[in-house]
Amino acid sequence: MDRRTFELQFTPAVLDRLRNSAELGEPLRIGSFDAPGPRARLAECEVLLTSWGCPPITEDVLAGAPRLRAVVHAAGSVRGHVPPALLDRGIRVTTAASANAIPVAEYTLAMILACGKRVPFLAHDARTFRSQWSYASARGPLSNRGRTVCLVGWSRVGRLLGRLLEPFDLEVLVVDPYADAEDVAACGARLTTAQDAYPRADVLSLHAPLLPSTRRMIGEAALARLRDGATLINTARGGLVDTAALERECGTGRLYAVLDVTDPEPLPDDSVLYDCENVLITPHIAGSLDSETERMALAALDELDRFRTGRPAAYPITPGTYEVTA
Repeated sequence: MDRRTFELQFTPAVLDRLRNSAELGEPLRIGSFDAPGPRARLAECEVLLTSWGCPPITEDVLAGAPRLRAVVHAAGSVRGHVPPALLDRGIRVTTAASANAIPVAEYTLAMILACGKRVPFLAHDARTFRSQWSYASARGPLSNRGRTVCLVGWSRVGRLLGRLLEPFDLEVLVVDPYADAEDVAACGARLTTAQDAYPRADVLSLHAPLLPSTRRMIGEAALARLRDGATLINTARGGLVDTAALERECGTGRLYAVLDVTDPEPLPDDSVLYDCENVLITPHIAGSLDSETERMALAALDELDRFRTGRPAAYPITPGTYEVTA
């Protein structure tokens, strides 16, 4: 991992706890498996503690790490550095994605409620119309009561967001072919289909992994099903949305959008989405940043303690879950 990531996540308090849990190799932080020092340490390594920017754990790396028993990831997705072959060898792999889900769900909750009152868009109008408050009526209903929110993906973020939405007077629908109806209902939501949910949704919030089967799943047909004035929120992966189709819909003013992720990312300077008054774009900030990243390091240390004491992992990555997670 790079130095800034390391310093944000592995604060002195975290490092003290880590030193009490394991014998640490030197150098403590490495950015490549190719240098002689890290290569020598790999031969003795039983646990790799990884984070953003970890280089791929290739067959060559594995061959040089005969004692490796676990990869404990202090971030979300492991796809960038953990190949399926590593799982097939029985090496334990864990993720801190559940810790990373917390700020994403919090951001999304804030956007859902703010967009119910059209806050981001009225803030823009205020700079244009200033004291002539009649502009508010042009944005349609300004209420959260009784609105319908559709969560596409009952992922870690989706489930946490479902719980956060419970206290509010909202109907929450969930679209996910892998979700359990009883699990969804326990959060006060209802599992249904895209055909049922999309035309009813005031907010369509994306929380699905980016897989070949989900790439551009929100395209022209899906967007056309949304009612006039609906809001699309994407905090998952930009590739879930057909950007050209979204540009066409938002360009007409029919739909609103809150985009923390885009495809490509960032959008090119000439994208019409930058000029749409009904679109709010943030620079991929929903996930863990700054002090929030320490939470993921602590979650990783919890997994390390479970491994060290012979307990099951709380958030394992298995061959089955690898195929359907981000």
